[in-house]
Amino acid sequence: MTADLSQHIAGLDALELSNRERQSLASRLWARSWPMISAIVLVLAVWELVVLSGWRPEYVLPGPVTVLADLWNRLGEAEFYQALGVTMRRAITGFAIAVLVGLVVGAAVSRVRPLRAALGSLITGLQTMPSIAWFPLAILFFKLSESAILFVVVLGAAPSIANGLIAGVDYTPPLLLRAGHILGLRRLALYRHVILPASLPSFLSGLKQGWAFAWRSLMAGELLVIIAHQTSIGEQLDNARELSDAPGLLATMIVILVIGIVVDMCFGAADNALRRRWGLDQRVG
Repeated sequence: MTADLSQHIAGLDALELSNRERQSLASRLWARSWPMISAIVLVLAVWELVVLSGWRPEYVLPGPVTVLADLWNRLGEAEFYQALGVTMRRAITGFAIAVLVGLVVGAAVSRVRPLRAALGSLITGLQTMPSIAWFPLAILFFKLSESAILFVVVLGAAPSIANGLIAGVDYTPPLLLRAGHILGLRRLALYRHVILPASLPSFLSGLKQGWAFAWRSLMAGELLVIIAHQTSIGEQLDNARELSDAPGLLATMIVILVIGIVVDMCFGAADNALRRRWGLDQRVG
């Protein structure tokens, strides 16, 4: 009976593997690309139809051809890449600090009961606070400087990262904890070899949400805190608004959107890799 069951399972595995092997790299890329391409074409078509309807004059709402031409010109300017570099440096620095803070706070709160009772609800409350509400305090502390922007980016992202880790630790299967205890793992060793690996999916979800908050906080900060002689994506967006440069404004918004999509795809790839490693990828084909 057991031998028959093993043969059936092996047969199912073989069918699944052969189905996956039949898919070429080109077909997998196409399967992932065509929904995105269709969505982009649909958005551009709707955008053009709104412009053609005359809802707003073209100097207020230019068509996609005008905006994409402006974006193409910007891609050939050195100032664009300087602004992009400054913005991404701020984003990476702020997010890295937020990950460190969220990791330490989340690990402490998840394992120390008094800290959980004292700070658990506070972390969730901080997570729900709009980042824009922090800027008056940040400017009071740091004036109009880069530190004010990073302060808000960290406060915007760290609670989500900490909450992701706390949730992951809470849902660590008791069987794994018992196995770790049987193997002699205690305290930091148990954390390192059992709890942190088990909480990775939830932690990764917290990282993704934390990045979203960090990116929003950064864009709000660059619009509010303009630092002299230091260009950035947010500063270019504000300049376009001041000059009523609608094509430039929309082109900059597209850049912000594309960066957000690319980062989301990176998190998606990491999540898929984690699922495959843990055998949780149940997609057929």
